[in-house]
Amino acid sequence: MAKRRIKKEIKRVGLIQMGCGTDADENLRRAVDFVEKAAKKGAHVICLPELFRSQYFCQQEDTKLFDLAEPVPGPTTKALSAVAKKRKVAIVAPVFERRSAGVYHNSAAIIDSDGSIAGFYRKMHIPDDPSYYEKFYFTPGDLGFSAVETAHGKISTLICWDQWYPEGARISSLLGASILFYPTAIGWHPHEKEEYGAAQRDAWQTVQRGHAIANGIYVAAVNRIGHEKPTPQAPGIQFWGSSFIADPQGVILAQASQEKEEILVAEIDLGHLENIRRNWPFLRDRRIDAYGEITNRFLEEEKWKKK
Repeated sequence: MAKRRIKKEIKRVGLIQMGCGTDADENLRRAVDFVEKAAKKGAHVICLPELFRSQYFCQQEDTKLFDLAEPVPGPTTKALSAVAKKRKVAIVAPVFERRSAGVYHNSAAIIDSDGSIAGFYRKMHIPDDPSYYEKFYFTPGDLGFSAVETAHGKISTLICWDQWYPEGARISSLLGASILFYPTAIGWHPHEKEEYGAAQRDAWQTVQRGHAIANGIYVAAVNRIGHEKPTPQAPGIQFWGSSFIADPQGVILAQASQEKEEILVAEIDLGHLENIRRNWPFLRDRRIDAYGEITNRFLEEEKWKKK
C-alpha cells in the first residue's frame, strides 16, 4: 500500500452496550446517563442499542405490547436531544415508533449536536423467526436508505436484521456516509448456543466486517446484553453483547464483552478512510452497467415457462 500522505481527521465513536429492564422510564434514564459518560470519554457520535427502552418484546405476539410505542418527536427523542445539545454530541436514538393507529415502525432518529433531529430511519428488513416475531409489530420502512450530515461527519444507520444485507450498506456508502451504525438486539436461543453459538456470533461479526471492507467505510455495531424471557417458563434469548467498531479494512478497533454493560469508545480517522479507498478502489471499479438483475427476487427460470 502506498505511503500515506493524507491528513488525519479524527473523530471518536461511542457505543452504549447495556442491559434493558422492564421499566421504560428507567431504561431511558440509564441511557441518558450512559450517553453523558460516553461524551465525557470524548465520544463525538454515540449510538444506543435497538429498542433499548424496553426488553425485546418481539419474543411473543401480544397486541398489548403496542402500548410501548411512542411518537417521534416523543419522550425518547426529547430526552436524548437535551443531552445531545448539552454535550455537543450526535446520537443515534433507536425508538419503537407509533406513526399512527395500527402503523408502527422499528426506527432510529439521528440527533445532531444542537439537539435537532437531523435524520430518521425506519428498519427496512423485518424478520419473522422463532422469538423474533417482528413482522407482527413493525411495518417495513418506507424512507429508504440515507446518509445524514451531522456536526461530526456524515453517518448512516441501519437496524439489526439489516446487518445481513449488503445492499443497504452499499447504498449508505454511495450516499457518502463515513460511519455506518447498526443498533442491534441479537442473541442466542439457549438450546442452540452450545452447538451453533460460536458460528452464529462469528457470522454476525464477519458479515459486518465485510460491509466495512467492501465499501471502505467504518462500521459500528451495538448490541444489548442479558438473558430476557417473556414469561418465566419461556427459554428466552441470551443477548451476546460483543459490540464492536471496525475500520475500512475490517480491522476491529474496539470490542465489548458478551455479558457486561460497557461504554465502547474508539477513534476513527476519516483520512484513513480516504487512503484505503484510494488503494482499494472498489467503488471505482463497480460495473454499474451489469447489476440490473439485482432487483429480481430470484433468477432461475420459472418451471411453468418450460411447459
